[in-house]
Amino acid sequence: MTDRVTVSLDPESRAALDTLLAKTGEGQSAVMRRALTFYAANLEAAETDVSADLQQYHRLLSTGEHVLLDVDFLHCFLDHVYREGEPDPEFRAAADRVADFHAAEYADRFSDLGEILEWLSLCGFLTVRGVENGAYHVVFPSEPAKEFMLRFLVRSTADLPFEVDIEDGVAKALLTQGDSDG
Repeated sequence: MTDRVTVSLDPESRAALDTLLAKTGEGQSAVMRRALTFYAANLEAAETDVSADLQQYHRLLSTGEHVLLDVDFLHCFLDHVYREGEPDPEFRAAADRVADFHAAEYADRFSDLGEILEWLSLCGFLTVRGVENGAYHVVFPSEPAKEFMLRFLVRSTADLPFEVDIEDGVAKALLTQGDSDG
């Protein structure tokens, strides 16, 4: 026995249904059944902050400016450029150019350290473990990743109206937003 459901569609959901009908070539009932099944299977992702992260990942990847990188490749890469304990000078110069370019972008985009750390955590180079009294406990996957990201962070925030104060550990750091000198 088939159950029938009557649904009132607002303009946004009507447009979504029309788009799905055109893309799939299926009838309304088939599209609605598939949509309900998909929604039920993905309800948790649709109603949590994970959904917001997925939107950010989509934004990062869809522009062609960013790529996904397996963490093992990241460690291979960093091990290579940090082979003698210090990064290759050419790598450091290139990474500094990238950070300096981001400084102009970040000046218009971020107003505090927490926003920047949230954004950078999406890239997987760091994880913010907690905030106490304005201090961010930041964990890095390795010491070279920590050195690379802390240098990037300092240079890419150079045009912001605050300084980033760093208490350095082995694979983690305590970051606070300080006053700007200029």
